[in-house]
Amino acid sequence: MDTYKIPAATRIGHVHLKVSDLQKSLDFYCGVLGFELVMKYGAEAAFISAGGYHHHIGLNTWHSKGSGPAPERAPGLYHTAILFPERKDLAAILQRLIDKKYPITGMSDHGVSEAIYLDDPDHNGVELYWDRPKEQWPKDENGDLTMFTQRLDVHSLLAELK
Repeated sequence: MDTYKIPAATRIGHVHLKVSDLQKSLDFYCGVLGFELVMKYGAEAAFISAGGYHHHIGLNTWHSKGSGPAPERAPGLYHTAILFPERKDLAAILQRLIDKKYPITGMSDHGVSEAIYLDDPDHNGVELYWDRPKEQWPKDENGDLTMFTQRLDVHSLLAELK
């Protein structure tokens, strides 16, 4: 039996997305979500981040320039999840999306986290979320995690901004 386990401190470093229009994607990820442009790689790729990291998201048109979105009913990326540090930060981006009238496709409370769902210009799914402290995660009588999907309490979330 193979006993290897990936180290517990391992994290997903970045995601690299194929996009059809680099500027539209930059307008969304930087202009709407607030990521910072770190660098462009010619006119075909860009690297963006939060807080000065070399890149959290890579965007490229190398094989996808001018194409339509990937088929919904095919293997591929379901969504990119962007973790916000505090609940108030999630509330702030929700208010920003509301102010910009950006379409939101869903909002959920998963017990371990609260999440807002939307699509980027290429219909790639994007989840914006924050994690509750681990000691607040729902567990059953055996101590096993019991995630769920319930309606997000939007009023409570936005009250974080007051």
